[in-house]
Parts: sequence; structure tokens; C-alpha cells
Amino acid sequence: MSTRKTLFDKVWDSHVVHQIQNGPDVLFIDRHMIHEVTSPVAFLGLKNRGIGVLYNQRTFATADHNTPTINQHLPVEDPLSANQLKALEENSKEHGISYWGLGHEKNGIVHVVGPEYGITQPGATIVCGDSHTSTHGAFGAIAFGIGTSEVEMVLATQCIMQPKPKRMRINIDGKLSVGVTPKDVALFIISKLTTSGATGYFVEYSGEIFRNMSMEGRMTVCNLSIEMGARGGMIAPDEKTFDYIKEREFTPKGAAWDKAMAYWNTLYTDEGATFDKELNFDGSLIEPMITYGTNPGMGMGISNDIPMSNAVQGGVATYEKSLKYMDFKEGESMKGKPIDFVFLGSCTNGRIEDFRAFSSIVKGRKKADNVTAWLVPGSHKVEAAIRKEGILDILTEAGFELREPGCSACLAMNEDKIPPGKLAVSTSNRNFEGRQGPGSRTILASPLVAAAAAVTGKVTDPRELMEIEMA
Repeated sequence: MSTRKTLFDKVWDSHVVHQIQNGPDVLFIDRHMIHEVTSPVAFLGLKNRGIGVLYNQRTFATADHNTPTINQHLPVEDPLSANQLKALEENSKEHGISYWGLGHEKNGIVHVVGPEYGITQPGATIVCGDSHTSTHGAFGAIAFGIGTSEVEMVLATQCIMQPKPKRMRINIDGKLSVGVTPKDVALFIISKLTTSGATGYFVEYSGEIFRNMSMEGRMTVCNLSIEMGARGGMIAPDEKTFDYIKEREFTPKGAAWDKAMAYWNTLYTDEGATFDKELNFDGSLIEPMITYGTNPGMGMGISNDIPMSNAVQGGVATYEKSLKYMDFKEGESMKGKPIDFVFLGSCTNGRIEDFRAFSSIVKGRKKADNVTAWLVPGSHKVEAAIRKEGILDILTEAGFELREPGCSACLAMNEDKIPPGKLAVSTSNRNFEGRQGPGSRTILASPLVAAAAAVTGKVTDPRELMEIEMA
């Protein structure tokens, strides 16, 4: 029997506490991150059973989904949101859990602050009651979202029962063209696999394209693994990974760092290890991407026309329904379509690198009069960097305003909702019907595409603006 293992197998197998015959594995969890939406009922379950949190030092709480992104110093107006935020604070205090609520310097989106403070580490198992927990896989961790009952299970036992997923590897080599970002790479993959193409798999991303990506870019790719049906995604740690996490608050120090490095350096897929499925793509063929429908798989290169119904997978009726909702037609170009809103932020694109990219397009230009723009940093650390690097000055000069950290318009669970019928270019992760507000219409895109739309008032290929700059 071959002893060659994939990166996923190495991490998973080292965390199996017990194997249930013909059933799931009992998996030990190194880090459990919680927020205000999926945790209250879980804590209530603990209370009803008269038990506490087994390893409170392995649990971290932050408020993000329901938080307003303006006037965070004032009481939250929505009663449901206020109650959930209060419950998270009280439950964290009762069980001795680190809590970063509104006003706390470490507050921010759970999948942004985890890496920022070194909670996210290579070879770890990480869960959270949020599907985009896969973000943390960028560090060579196994990270996935769980439901409320599973949140309760992890709080009580620090373990979870999970069937072991199949293994998929996606290799992309080549060199990305000008204007192509990690977000475009992810949307390209999803457009090829569809939203169910990776169902039942844990994906390892491999190849030149991912090796050359920054850690922030890798986080964006792993974040979107969920949108093709995967249980999660991961990238083998390397010097970029170690440089990123070194000296952060929760990473090992001194001799403990050396010991951790000895383990982390073993975290790669062995030569000759087998995957259940393997796919290969040429990165040089990827262009800036944009979605035109009501799921992330309905995406295409921005220079293309919307596909005809007979050229797409799935039912024709469903496809036509999607285009009708978006008020688009088969065969027409997306470029030039007037837009109403631009949203820069979320756990997908709310990091400092995303704001750098956005500002590179808007610098020296003005926000279009017909556009409402919500620019929302993923954390206070990101917000501070925006100010320190002079990005805020560029944004302000161009007519934009910076909001306070939070999930914001990603999911319409707070005050930042796109009005019915309005069209938004969004750097978030989902474009389902009503995802950003009842009746809202969402185009998923990169920060560069979002910036181009924000200054022109319409869907615009950012390379056209970049060509002007380079001329």
C-alpha cells in the first residue's frame, strides 16, 4: 500500500480521534471561530444540557454579519441584530471566550481577522458557522463551514463528526495577463466546473498561478471554493505563508516556532500521491471575469457575450428565468450596461490588497454620479492600512467614502441592502436572487472591474482604463 499522501490527507488523518466503521470520522478541531448569527442557539443548547465550552482558549468570537458599517459607536437599531450581538457578547463572557465586538480594535469579518492575528495556521483544522470558512485553507489548513448543531458539538467536545471528502486537485500554470486578479481565477474555475462540479470534494490548488499569488489572493481563491460545491479548498504552505504569519499575536514564538516549522515544512502533497479527480487549466487564457446570472457559475470573460441557452449546462427554463430576473438577454454584451451600486468588501475581497487594486483604477478619476458606492474594509487593521498608505486620500479625492468594517452588503443581513431592481457590481461571493437585498440584482467581479464600473457608471473592462494609464 502506498504511503504517499496528499496535503489534505496529511492534515485530516493527523486529526482523526476515532474512525466509525462505515460512518464518519471524529475529527479534532484546533480553532473554532464564532459570530453572532449561528452561535446563540448553540449556546442555548449547552445551557439546556448543563454543560460548558470544553476548550474556550481554542474559540474566538467576533461580530460581523449583523453589524452596521456607519455609526458603529451608536446602539444598533435593528432589534434582531441587536439581540444577536448582545447574546454573542454575553455568551462569550460567560464561557471565557475571546470576544471582539463592535468598537474592539480587533473586530472585523471573521475570515479576515483570523489570518490577521495568526489564529489561522498551517496544518490546523478550523471550523466556523459560516460557509466561507474555506478562506483559511489558503494557509494549508483544513477549514470548512458548519451548522448550528455542529457549532454546539464543537463547543462541547472540540470535535466534530464528518465523513472524509474525496480529493480533487486543480492545477493552473502559465502567467496571468494584465488586469486579471485572483478573483478572476476563482470565477473562471467556477464557470468551468459549475456550482456543483466539486461537490463532495476537498480541493487542493496547485501550479504556478497559485504559487505566484499573494496570501491575500490565495485567501480569495479558497474563499470561493464553496461556490463550486466543494467542502473546502487549500494551498500548500510555503515561504510566503510563513512570512505572513510570523510574529502575529497567536502564532508560536521562539522554540515553539521552530517546532511548528518542522511540522509545517512537511505539509505538501507527496510526489505520486493520487487524487480522486484532477483538472488542469492554462492561466494565460483567463481574462477579467464577470457574472451575468443568478449563481456564481454563470460567469464569463468580460469581453464575451452572454451565452445562448443551448450552449449552457442545465435546463433551458432555469437559464431563461435567471436572465429574466437579471433583465439580461442571450447573446448581448455585458459591457456598457449601466449600474447603480458598487460594493467593495466581504470576506472575499475586503483586504488591503483589494483596496490597493480598487484605488489604482480610481486614482485621478471621479466616481460616476449615477453610482452609489459602499467601500467596506474587512477589519480595523485593513481600515488603518487604508489610511496609512494614503489610499483614503485617493478615494476621497475621487468622491468615495469609506465605511466601517463588517460583512455589509454581501448578504443583506444588516442595513446595507441593495434596493429592489437595482444592479450592483459586487466583489462578494454570491449573486443569488435577493442575496444583497430583496429584488436586488448582483454582478460578481474583481476589485478592478468594480472600480472601473464605479468611475464610468457602467460595466467596463478595467484593461481599457489601464491602457489609458499606460499610454
